[in-house]
Amino acid sequence: MSVTICLDFGNTRLKCAVFESNNLKEVLILNDDSKETIEDLLHKTKPRYSILSSVINHSPLTEKMLEHHTGFHKLTHQTRLPFTIPVGKPETVGADRLALCAAAVHLFPGKNNLAIGLGTCITYNFINQNSEFLGGSIAPGLDMRFQSMHGLTAKLPLIGMEWNFPLIGYDTKTNLLSGVAWGMAKEIDGIIDAYQEKFGNFNVLLTGGNTLHFAPLLKNMIFADPHLIFKGLYAISELNR
Repeated sequence: MSVTICLDFGNTRLKCAVFESNNLKEVLILNDDSKETIEDLLHKTKPRYSILSSVINHSPLTEKMLEHHTGFHKLTHQTRLPFTIPVGKPETVGADRLALCAAAVHLFPGKNNLAIGLGTCITYNFINQNSEFLGGSIAPGLDMRFQSMHGLTAKLPLIGMEWNFPLIGYDTKTNLLSGVAWGMAKEIDGIIDAYQEKFGNFNVLLTGGNTLHFAPLLKNMIFADPHLIFKGLYAISELNR
């Protein structure tokens, strides 16, 4: 059975999904992209194909090793994609956003789709029924909001997300938790509503590490899948073999 590894190098974490044929078997978190880490990954998964989506300055050796041991593809604006980018500058679109758009077109072809990625930043990516990526918007993500409130004030502490927070905070910590989480949820709902006014019916796809926590906070109907970016990468890998 053919194995494909899909690597997603984001600003916060380096992740890898292992597919056997078109079945997602597991998702791995990589400590780094050192020679030893990539060698260990290749030894354990024994992939026939690989694809890399990276928004960081990763080690050039990573690509060389993947090229040597697998049928390798690096996701760029020159990649063959299942959609077009008729506006703006394709070379400036992040690889992670391209993968999300590919997943949306793969899962819901011929439909209007809004793919929302919850990462270091929140990305909103709209693909119309003609499989055209029209763009979207980028906003601060969860951790960035906590860091900015701590870094730009004298006394607010730096905290991490905890999901058993109240609507009405009763101390500094719970006020921060409620403000960030509910603020993001209402922001996401508001942007979905704005697209609804402009385009009418469309699918909303939500993905990222905090997807399952945020989904219950939203009033809008969504398709929630924490691994959407990997499914998009796999579809792109298949298209570019």
